[in-house]
Amino acid sequence: MDDGIFLCSISNVSSGNCSEDCAYCAQSSHYHADIEKYKFKAPEVVLKEARALKEFGALGFCLVTAGRGLDDKKCDYIAKTAKMIKDDGLDLHIIACCGRADTESLKYLKQNGVDSYNHNLETAKDFFPKICTTHPWKERFETCENALSAGLGLCSGGIFGLGESWGDRIELLKALQILSPHSVPVNFFIHNPALPISQTTLEPEEALECVVLAREFLPKARLMIAGGREVVFGREQKALFECGINAVVLGDYLTTKGDSPQKDVDMIRSYGLEIATSCH
Repeated sequence: MDDGIFLCSISNVSSGNCSEDCAYCAQSSHYHADIEKYKFKAPEVVLKEARALKEFGALGFCLVTAGRGLDDKKCDYIAKTAKMIKDDGLDLHIIACCGRADTESLKYLKQNGVDSYNHNLETAKDFFPKICTTHPWKERFETCENALSAGLGLCSGGIFGLGESWGDRIELLKALQILSPHSVPVNFFIHNPALPISQTTLEPEEALECVVLAREFLPKARLMIAGGREVVFGREQKALFECGINAVVLGDYLTTKGDSPQKDVDMIRSYGLEIATSCH
């Protein structure tokens, strides 16, 4: 694996109006959060985003859809968009993140240029029913297994700060150990008045302990700092890399703005770190 910091960007290609009741998610139709909602972003617009982020050193590009799972319409749209990006010669590692998916659909995505599938376990199996009642944790685990069966790379992680115990955090990491994903997104819950979770944002010290624990359980994974990075740590993010983070979500998130890509690249380099130039 390249020793530099791996940069990955996400495109929210289908936003909001999700029927699931995940208590941490502003895209759920249950909570009426003030977010932009749309069905499918034009593939040409997504390609333009991919080109722009590649200029800043992004190696990964993730196509994310809201909703429980990958139906035929979504599958065709993601396949078409992924193929367009691949055909453009950007040499990006394409990730799809579309919820529950069966092996055949995932094989079809692979045939059309998708390299990896992202489906987060989010939290421990026993804690999950406290934050979601519309689908079971087991479904998430099985989708991750399906991605591996389809020959795709697996990207799977979770969210810390939902009210879970340290025991829950360890159980999540043990489940991820079984799946052995090549990439593990580490997210921190950020309080949103529209959402039912009342937890305050984790303090930086506790958030860093979560990172240390994740690295301990997943020594070979690409540990990617994702949602909540800027809110929890502000501009003092060097400790994240010292504790084992070796990948960063560059640019905006699903429904919230991130720092500008150039600002993040400059920050990483200011710590004496290199930007990865290869996925391998």
